[in-house]
Amino acid sequence: MDWQAIALSFRLSACTAFLLLVLGLPLASWLANTRWRGRFLIEALVALPIVLPPTVLGFYVLMAIGPLSPVGRFYESVFGHRLPFTFQGLLVASVLYSLPFAVQPFTSALATVDRRLVEASWCLGVGKFATFFRIALPLAWPGVLTGIVLSFAHTMGEFGVVLMIGGNIPGVTRTVSISIYDEVQALNYSAANQTALALLLFSFAVLVITYALQRQFIRAWPTR
Repeated sequence: MDWQAIALSFRLSACTAFLLLVLGLPLASWLANTRWRGRFLIEALVALPIVLPPTVLGFYVLMAIGPLSPVGRFYESVFGHRLPFTFQGLLVASVLYSLPFAVQPFTSALATVDRRLVEASWCLGVGKFATFFRIALPLAWPGVLTGIVLSFAHTMGEFGVVLMIGGNIPGVTRTVSISIYDEVQALNYSAANQTALALLLFSFAVLVITYALQRQFIRAWPTR
């Protein structure tokens, strides 16, 4: 198995899940509580990567962070190198590609939090920021955990987007999915099967553990 590609995929998935937790929670909280009539436009924009072909998304991300774009020129002037075909470029693309798999579960979970509990916390003088972390987030934790795991697992299996943004540079942008593809192209089905099977078992185990923890949390919560 290509352990270098596996390690890179784990690193990419972990960084993506962390960034989506930090960036996705505020967006999900706003979506769950806003009364703005145009909310559906933001929801559609968040969900767009689900229906958009990965190569199309990868192409537009490549154009957006390329050396001719304002973002690309700014990044190169600050860090001294370009974003495309780097791990940082992969991370940007992965965050955008896995965005709905984190934000949608976050939003659904936060929307189920009893509004009366939140308002009671405000009436007791607790600020909105503290109320979110003391009341809303613990109650919505099963959905938040689901979003974290789904975004992590989804990033592990990325192919089209990472190939468009990062290419196939060993140790830099060559992820496990690209490694499997290369083995198949080389007719090395044995090696491809080993890596694919390991990825399959890992993904299944992560989902099983997540759903088991969710069930235990839901059972335990009413008794607290």
